[in-house]
Amino acid sequence: MEKAFLLIDKLEKEHSLTLEEYRYLIDNRTDELAAYAAEKALKARKTHYSNSVYIRGLIEISNICKNDCLYCGIRRSNKNCERYRLTREEILGCCDEGYELGFRTFVLQGGEDSYFTDEILVDIIKSIKSKYPDCAVTLSLGERGSESFKKLFRAGADRYLLRHETADEEHYRKLHPENLTLENRMKALKDLKETGYQTGCGFMVGSPYQTSETLAKDLKFVEEFSPEMCGIGPFIPHNATPFKNEKAGSVELTLFLLSIIRLIKPTILLPATTALGTLSSDGREKGILAGANVVMPNLSPVSVRKKYELYDNKICTGEESAQCRARLANRMKSVGFEIVTDRGDIK
Repeated sequence: MEKAFLLIDKLEKEHSLTLEEYRYLIDNRTDELAAYAAEKALKARKTHYSNSVYIRGLIEISNICKNDCLYCGIRRSNKNCERYRLTREEILGCCDEGYELGFRTFVLQGGEDSYFTDEILVDIIKSIKSKYPDCAVTLSLGERGSESFKKLFRAGADRYLLRHETADEEHYRKLHPENLTLENRMKALKDLKETGYQTGCGFMVGSPYQTSETLAKDLKFVEEFSPEMCGIGPFIPHNATPFKNEKAGSVELTLFLLSIIRLIKPTILLPATTALGTLSSDGREKGILAGANVVMPNLSPVSVRKKYELYDNKICTGEESAQCRARLANRMKSVGFEIVTDRGDIK
């Protein structure tokens, strides 16, 4: 086991390991090793971000999606999904409420809904930025063409989140329908970076067919792509997908990988995700203690929160709701961290 601890030391110093070394860490994870990695990750995070936790106001603008990804509750062929789409006024209303609550980043997230053309999104982004010039706008709207990415960037979008889901081609094929390819996903991520966005990638931990080898590839990809943000969370099955009987990913492995990613890129913006909070009541606190520095409470209208169900049992009340910001602040305080009113750009 000595070797695994030495690899954590090497990663802390060099921010790089070989594929085989990443795999060795995953295969030889113990509670002691995870605690050691978390200690190093916290030190790195505090060097750059002190005790600050950045909050993002998440606005789920539509659960209509043209895609049929095998793991996703809002997949096209889920006939039981109650579909909705927020209007421009509703989206701007969420921003108004969020600004009052102290949010300085708004995350517009949704399925790949063809209603949201470049023209409609440009208008929404410009409206948000003209009213709240001190705020950042993050988009998480799936794959779009490079020209579309450029138009939205010119309109004022600052960041774009596009999870790569897995960096292994064969694994990607097992999670997605034939029309979606890893090649296209990687091209979109490259286009985002080249356009000038603060770019985020990410993956599910414990997705069906995942192995320590595919996870090692994910870590190597994060290292080489060097995103500004990385969103990871445990896989949670949804009852209306082909993976409904698969078992959920591990909270412990997710926390370990958060620490590893923090050591790969000490300045990275790393969320403690809703999925972590869904599987473990104190999952987000654990995420922060493992090296995360972002939480994303929900600013969507209460009437639609349950409908944006990517997986079963998603938390939709209590601290997940942005209106309970004070309670979330107390929870972060309880583990020694402080929510700040800030755009929260990468250092």
